[in-house]
Amino acid sequence: MMNAARFGVGVQGIALAERAYQHAVAYARDRVQSRPVDGSLPAAGAIIHHPDVRRMLMTMRAHTEGCRALALVAAAAFDAAHAHPDAEVRKQNQAFYEFMVPLIKGLSTEMSLDVASLGVQVHGGMGYIEETGAAQYLRDAKILTIYEGTTAIQANDLVGRKTARDGGPWRAASPRRSRPPKGAGGPRQRRLPGDGAAPAAGRQAFVDAVDFIAGASRSNPNAAYAGSVPYLMLAGNLMAGWQMARALIAAEDRLAEGVEVAFMQAKIATCHFYADHILNKAPGLRDSIVDGADAVTALALESF
Repeated sequence: MMNAARFGVGVQGIALAERAYQHAVAYARDRVQSRPVDGSLPAAGAIIHHPDVRRMLMTMRAHTEGCRALALVAAAAFDAAHAHPDAEVRKQNQAFYEFMVPLIKGLSTEMSLDVASLGVQVHGGMGYIEETGAAQYLRDAKILTIYEGTTAIQANDLVGRKTARDGGPWRAASPRRSRPPKGAGGPRQRRLPGDGAAPAAGRQAFVDAVDFIAGASRSNPNAAYAGSVPYLMLAGNLMAGWQMARALIAAEDRLAEGVEVAFMQAKIATCHFYADHILNKAPGLRDSIVDGADAVTALALESF
């Protein structure tokens, strides 16, 4: 029951993020302010021409698409866990789904809050005017990080049940994450953003974090749980980045076939943005988890 509820709230966050993105894009296409810095227009143009507005919109888009793909993969695993004829496959999919639930709930709801905040930023001062609707998304997004267990509760579940207990069902994700997509070969691997540097660095950061969490959960639980939310964000962003890499390969195949060219080009651009601006933050999260635990508990309680 709780897994279903938490998965549903995560999907609600994805839906809200998508709506905030669509709303911001519509406003950015319509709002005229300042000439583009590259001189491409002779007079003031819509703010969607400005690089930082495009950065915000791409951030909103990439986060939403990554989390949506993650939710769909988890939903497919849930179906296989109940309907696959092979008992061992059902067991593996159940473990994978259970690992995904706190990521989808925690990451997607926190993501929706960030995306809705960017939506207000794209609107500028108009974002606070009720008629635009941008502020409503931000207010709605905040409660999603609390419904059916706060983000910290999801992170504690990820650390305690999904990683530390019995060696951690997180291992169910490892074969899926490390296995190349079907048909992947040398040339296809070079399609990954930055020659695959961001996915590789993200995976290593995750492995380092898992080793630390698993080792400290009993010997120094305060240290393990001090980094629980960054650990959830690291795991979630890595798993979403894995889906974006799969989407990139599929989109390039479809593009080569001439199928829905504009859509595939947009997907490819979004996947590259995810690697260059979101997934590349994984090593920093790793450092917060592994090296930053002492700083969390260093201040005496009476000093707060």
